[in-house]
Amino acid sequence: MVLAAVTLTASAQYKSQVWSPDNGDGTYTNPVINADYSDPDVCVGPSGEDYYMTASSFQTTPGLPILHSRDLVNWEIVGYALKSLYTGFKPLEEHFSTPQHGAGVWAPSIRYHNGEYYIYWGDPDFGVFMVKTRGGNPAGEWENPVCVIEGKGMIDTTPLWDEDGRCYMVNGWANSRGKFASVLCVRELSADGTRAISDPVIVFDGNGTENRTCEGPKFYKREGWYWIMCPAGGVPEGFQLAMRSKSPYGPYEHKIVLQQGKTNINGPHQGGWVHTKYGEDWFLHFQDKEAYGRVVHLNPVDWTTGWPVMGKKGEPVTRFRKPKANEELRVNSEKFATAIVNPVESDEFNSPVLGKQWQWHANYHQFFGMPTAFGTMRIYTHKLSEGFKNLWEVPNLLLQKTPADQFMATAKLRFTSKADGQFGGIIMMGHNYQALVVRREGRAFKLLVITCQDADRGKPQQEELIATLKPTAEDKIDYKPGIHEDIYLRLKVTNAEAGAAHGGKPLVSFAWSQNGKKFTDCGGQYQMKEGKWIGAKFGFVAAETNPKVDKGWVDADWIRIEPLTQR
Repeated sequence: MVLAAVTLTASAQYKSQVWSPDNGDGTYTNPVINADYSDPDVCVGPSGEDYYMTASSFQTTPGLPILHSRDLVNWEIVGYALKSLYTGFKPLEEHFSTPQHGAGVWAPSIRYHNGEYYIYWGDPDFGVFMVKTRGGNPAGEWENPVCVIEGKGMIDTTPLWDEDGRCYMVNGWANSRGKFASVLCVRELSADGTRAISDPVIVFDGNGTENRTCEGPKFYKREGWYWIMCPAGGVPEGFQLAMRSKSPYGPYEHKIVLQQGKTNINGPHQGGWVHTKYGEDWFLHFQDKEAYGRVVHLNPVDWTTGWPVMGKKGEPVTRFRKPKANEELRVNSEKFATAIVNPVESDEFNSPVLGKQWQWHANYHQFFGMPTAFGTMRIYTHKLSEGFKNLWEVPNLLLQKTPADQFMATAKLRFTSKADGQFGGIIMMGHNYQALVVRREGRAFKLLVITCQDADRGKPQQEELIATLKPTAEDKIDYKPGIHEDIYLRLKVTNAEAGAAHGGKPLVSFAWSQNGKKFTDCGGQYQMKEGKWIGAKFGFVAAETNPKVDKGWVDADWIRIEPLTQR
């Protein structure tokens, strides 16, 4: 099963034009993934050659992304562990059919045990959940989730299977639900990891100390010691703790093993430690980059003092040598050299399956849209509720993570409208959002820049008219004829340095074209802002305000992610 996943990885090599950490000379530059994979965790497969990572996905679906690497530097998305939230739990499936911003899957952990991969996470509103592979292939199918412990407030869960077969779990607590936090608890689970068989025990208390906001714990055992590694001190300003005990229930002694120090890498913490078959130790963690989200860094780990000192003497590295890896792996008599590969971004929409870079803003329904046999991705207009103010609660936003500090995304699309008020285009979504859309008005289309500040607070969106466009095609035979607009829409993100006049924040701007060659800038520059616990995300929007008419739709022919240019 693992070899099949390796074959898939070796045959699908996507190299980003906007961010690739592999320098091609045996070194890498952090971040190894310059995209929002918040609260990453990693484990190594039984071959010792394959590493698998997952991360928080909150309310977006599919959820629990699965990324694969053979060297901890070059990563690609190979699948998702959750098709929806939560299959098999009908009330919860319905609950997540609309966007529940910031809820859902928090800080998962991934482990390999007894021939299968397991992922545990805490949903702060519903309990502790677990999902495992079906057949041991993390790039393949996963079983439906199991509720391990029902209840509120439990987050950031990690299991540990001991040598004697007993299973323990550590977790943190969400103050927003339970009104207490900054403590870590350990309890025993059944040997199969499906239910709690003991009450929790507080094993660490950060209240009233520099270790406030201790959360995100990961549980390990090394040379007879039980280890809990966790962040503390807050998110952007915090640090990484390591703590050890001879008993899973403590007491634990602790030390700071990674902190910002003199670097510009803030809050280096919350991630996963991995020991490789080549005798090396590494730590994957996040850095909070606000509007860009929480990006993934890789740091070496030195155990010579008996403690896991991370980075360079406890401070994160920017450029470092790559981990040792097998440069050539033989699978079915074929050789696959390690190659530069990055999470996919651009999409030609030539597959009948949705690309792995895309997520919906809520549980998917086929009314949202679907791939076509014609080399396009169709997104149908969502019926907006009465009293609509902005797009914060629209579930059919089809979005992906920002892949770099600056980039340009150009989409070729056709918008088909059956009635007035239907609109579609591209969007950068967060607490603030910006969109470039075409909207039907009579027998024409209005090209509009839409902006909204504090969308999460129900603030109304604003519109700026850019141009009035004639339809590029009209139906002549359909009993409910539509009109069509073929157009190229472009979104540009400039980095924080370029946005220094705006408080150092990244800026979004738009351009459009009718021939794909000459683009006209439109609107202004807008401050990009993160969403609820996630970075800003960009992609497609299609909606309308008339509940009685037939839907319109966006047919996206392609979207291409390129370096920022002025063309």
